[in-house]
Amino acid sequence: MALTSGTKIGPYESSARSAPAAWAKIYRARDLRLGRDVAIKVLPEGLARDVERLRRFETEARAVAALNHPNILSIHDIGTHEGTPYLVSECLEGHHCGRN
Repeated sequence: MALTSGTKIGPYESSARSAPAAWAKIYRARDLRLGRDVAIKVLPEGLARDVERLRRFETEARAVAALNHPNILSIHDIGTHEGTPYLVSECLEGHHCGRN
């Protein structure tokens, strides 16, 4: 699933494409409930059907969410939208969240 500006995934609205990740796509978005910028990491459609990749994606989200350290980004949410797995993290300017 490619997100374009204005695409809504639950309470999040995509605003722009951000940096590519190793095996996922990361988009800048706005959390409409809390009024903050976030990053949405989306597992590409082909990988979302791969049981091992999906397991690794979910394991990554759980592992990062269990940590609390200033050098590790915070995970806010994980879910599935129209069959596409995603996770939502804090938006780090100039790193994986880019600029609008």
